[in-house]
Amino acid sequence: MLYDIRHVTRFEYARPVGFARNNLRLKPIHWSGQQVEDYSLTIEPHGRIHPARAEAGLANVMRLVVEAPARTLTITSTARVRVHRPIPFPQSNDPTVAEVAALARASYDASPASPASYLFPSPLIPLDADIAKWGAEDIAPDRGVLDAAFALSMRIQREFDFDTEATLVDTPPREAFDKRGGVCQDFAQIMISCLRAAGLPAAYVSGYLRTLPPPGQPRLVGADATHAWVLVWGGPDLGWVGVDPTNGIWMAEDHIVVAIGRDYSDIAPVDGVVLGSGAQEMHVSVDVEPLTAVA
Repeated sequence: MLYDIRHVTRFEYARPVGFARNNLRLKPIHWSGQQVEDYSLTIEPHGRIHPARAEAGLANVMRLVVEAPARTLTITSTARVRVHRPIPFPQSNDPTVAEVAALARASYDASPASPASYLFPSPLIPLDADIAKWGAEDIAPDRGVLDAAFALSMRIQREFDFDTEATLVDTPPREAFDKRGGVCQDFAQIMISCLRAAGLPAAYVSGYLRTLPPPGQPRLVGADATHAWVLVWGGPDLGWVGVDPTNGIWMAEDHIVVAIGRDYSDIAPVDGVVLGSGAQEMHVSVDVEPLTAVA
C-alpha cells in the first residue's frame, strides 16, 4: 500500500507566547516493511527547525524553536509511505517464551533496536505483580512466543473497553488495568508490562492506521489519530513482530510506524517547554489516505 499522511497539531494560547522549544517526532522512520518516499514539515506562523539526536528509542527528532510572540502555532507534517508487510503466522517450531527470554538476556547487541533495551521497566511502564499474574495465563514459558503474544493481545481486546474518557495521557498502566478500560496507549502499556514480566523484550510503537478500511472490512479503532501498539522480539530469526492489542490484530499493511521506544515518554509526537502565561489548547487531526495497492 502507498499512503499519504497528514498530521496537523495546532496550539492556541490565551496570551502571546514569547518562546517555545519543542521536540517533534512526526516523520515516520524507515522500518521493516515500510519506506518513507517523501516528507515535509511546515510551521505557522514562524519557527526555526533543525535535526536533533534521539535521546532514546528509534525516532526522527526535529527541534522546533519559536522566538517571536505567537498566539497560535500550527505544525503540519505530511508524508508518503510505502508499506508492504505480510501478516505473520505463528508456527509450531517458533522459539518458546523461555527460549526467547534466555536469548534476550544473553544478547550483546548494542544497536538502537537491541532487545536488551526493552527488557526492563521504563519510566511509564513499571513492573506490576497483579498485571504480571494476569498476563501469565497467556505467556506460559513453553508456549511459542508469537502464539503467546497474539493470545495476550486478543485477550486485552476482548476484556478491556475502549473508552476515551477513562484515562489521560499520563495515566499509569495499573489504573487502566483496574478500570478495565482506556485507549490504545493504555492497552499497549499493559501488554508491554505483561511481556516484560515474562522476560520478553517489548517496545512501544507510535504510528498511524489507515483512515478508511478496505471494502467489506471494519474500521479499526484508533484511526484518525496517532495510534499505539506493541513490538515483541521473537529471537534473532523472527526479529521484532508487531501486535495491536486495541484491535486484537497483527501489525500489517494498515499500520505505519512513526517511532519506537520503551514507552510513550521516549517518543511523544510533540513535547517541550513554552514560556508564557495563561491556558493553552491543543487540537490534533490525522488523515491517512491509501493511494494504491502495491502490485
